[in-house]
Amino acid sequence: MAGLQANTPTPQSLTVHGASRVLEVSYSDGKTFRIPFELLRVYSPSAEVQGHGPGQEVLQTGKRDVGINTIEPVGNYAIKPFFSDGHESGLYTWEYLYQLGSQQDALWQQYLQRLEEAGMERDTPMPEKGAGGHGCSVH
Repeated sequence: MAGLQANTPTPQSLTVHGASRVLEVSYSDGKTFRIPFELLRVYSPSAEVQGHGPGQEVLQTGKRDVGINTIEPVGNYAIKPFFSDGHESGLYTWEYLYQLGSQQDALWQQYLQRLEEAGMERDTPMPEKGAGGHGCSVH
């Protein structure tokens, strides 16, 4: 994750649309993606969301109205969004943002399927950290 793959398009512009809760990213290959904040949040690359290995992912709920307070650049390869729910541990590489943008329809369907399998809805509040063991005790 410490750099760009040779064939990875690079971002030309990044715009936070607070009212519509969308991050717009335009790439050097001419593609522009409008990625909803909710999708960014539920697919955060952080260990808090992804876990520390396969099968340890934590299903994120209650993120429909999440905002992005600010975004910090991380070198020349990533951004670190600070979400309105306090989440700030995910580093979104240019490759990962491109993947989220280009696969967002499939990712939405996967997310909705996981919610259904868990008997939850998008607006179900997240359990408090420490309640039910959903928080990452390492971070």
